[in-house]
Amino acid sequence: MSSKVEVQKEKGIAVITINNPPLNVMDKDVINGLRQTFQQLNDDSETVVVILTGAGEKAFMAGADIKEFPQLMDHPNMKEPVMETHAVLNQIDFFEKPTIAVLNGLTFGGGCELALTCDIRIAEAHAQIGLPEIKLGLFPGGGGTQRLPRLVGEAKAKELMFTGEPIDAKTAGTIGLVNHVTDRGAGMGKAMEIAQQIRRHSLPALHCIKKAVDEGLDMSFPQAIEHEAELFAKVFQTEDIREGVTAFFEKRKPEFKHR
Repeated sequence: MSSKVEVQKEKGIAVITINNPPLNVMDKDVINGLRQTFQQLNDDSETVVVILTGAGEKAFMAGADIKEFPQLMDHPNMKEPVMETHAVLNQIDFFEKPTIAVLNGLTFGGGCELALTCDIRIAEAHAQIGLPEIKLGLFPGGGGTQRLPRLVGEAKAKELMFTGEPIDAKTAGTIGLVNHVTDRGAGMGKAMEIAQQIRRHSLPALHCIKKAVDEGLDMSFPQAIEHEAELFAKVFQTEDIREGVTAFFEKRKPEFKHR
């Protein structure tokens, strides 16, 4: 486990903190730490929701580690390490449990692309969010060209990437890039509030919601409805649906076992 990626777990909620001062950049150690941590949490039956944030108040993640770029430029097959990074970002995107990103400062480049892999994003008021790669003669290479348009629309995504200029938290909320904007220092509190609401529910049902939405967006509408029906039938075979229905008739709160 990388010392730059820390995790704390309590009552079904895991908080992952990227601790790579001063700006929590995405270097090889951080990438490996994220890969290992999300694999462990995926296999952890007690974890229902994951919150991802950066240490300190300056940055969620201020992008990739530019010090590693010269090595990439000299790599005989540069696509290989790029796809290794994509594998980790896809691992988080397709993670079976709900994820919440708390953007507690600069969220640039790879940091923005990492945030885009999460299901819900919360930005503190001082956060700045952007994809400035064009200013280095590059373009977003961590899925930004694909995930951002799907979230905010083609035109706004192209504007952000063409200009490389950041936007503030309020603007990010207006265009749908983040779900909530909080005061400085209040992002984790909001994330915990949402996570507490989510963790009470059945994990198989939460997983099916995520799967139906994420995979359905890339299908035709009839195919997506068929896919939803298959997942709906699957979730009806779980122990949790029986508990939920029984609890409803007995007028009590269900006690889900995530099975």
